[in-house]
Amino acid sequence: MQLQVVRVEKPDDVNVILGHSHFIKTVEDLHEAMVTSVPGIRFGLAFNEASGPRLVRTSGNDPELCDLASRNARAIGAGHLFVLFIRQAFPVHVLRAVREVNEVCRILCATSNPLEVVVGETDLGRAVLGLVDGQSPLGVESANDKEERHALLRRFGYKL
Repeated sequence: MQLQVVRVEKPDDVNVILGHSHFIKTVEDLHEAMVTSVPGIRFGLAFNEASGPRLVRTSGNDPELCDLASRNARAIGAGHLFVLFIRQAFPVHVLRAVREVNEVCRILCATSNPLEVVVGETDLGRAVLGLVDGQSPLGVESANDKEERHALLRRFGYKL
């Protein structure tokens, strides 16, 4: 087996959700989940078909994000992987809808951080073995850090 690290290419203002799914129907069902979850969401989706013609299938309402998703899905190269880039929403707004898509097997990550995908390659194909999501912690939050965290969540409207 060969190991490789693939850095996910993305702008800083874009969030990404990576996951595994099991069927080509994923593309249309995830598209529907996005447009019905958040009004005005911008997204691009790519799904790596694992049999038959083995194409990178794409959908979305933002051509830049569709192209970005396609390039990243192809670079990672694992079968049944989906890459979903979103703007004008956060993953927390769509994760429940993504999880409820029947074809979705698991969510690997949902982040805006720099992201690297650890890929293993065998004679059969490629698989996601793990992810490096952001950077390692530098310390433990102080009382002031906790206050800032609480204030941030309330400013975003997530807590009362």
